[in-house]
Amino acid sequence: MAPRMDDVVHLCCEISAQDQIKVAVKNSTKGGLVAGGLAVLGGLLGGPLGIAVGGAVGGLLGFWMTSGQFRPLPQILKELPPTERKKLYNDIVAVLGNLDWTDAAQLVSLVMGNTTLHQQVTTALLNYIKKELRAEVCYKD
Repeated sequence: MAPRMDDVVHLCCEISAQDQIKVAVKNSTKGGLVAGGLAVLGGLLGGPLGIAVGGAVGGLLGFWMTSGQFRPLPQILKELPPTERKKLYNDIVAVLGNLDWTDAAQLVSLVMGNTTLHQQVTTALLNYIKKELRAEVCYKD
């Protein structure tokens, strides 16, 4: 089953590379903790004015830490742990149905040559990203 799973991951990489899909895992909690932590630290060190300054600096730092962290989806897919690869495989195979292929190249050719199937696989891939990875999707810079 591993070669077929690798074929499906390869297909997803090809589709996401063609569409230039980038993904960012949301880190809003981390940004909020930084902003709040610096506001508290500012309050301890500088009283009410320290809270304002610490909150402002923390907010900017939190924004900087969590922005612009989009990575190409093929890179993320290649780094998926085995359990996540299995979930992705199951989601995509559900769309592929009875489609039979011998290797990754043939699978890519079959899917890319069928507009409807290509759209269905892309939709399943994006749903997986949003649901399982809880990630934000961005197309082409």
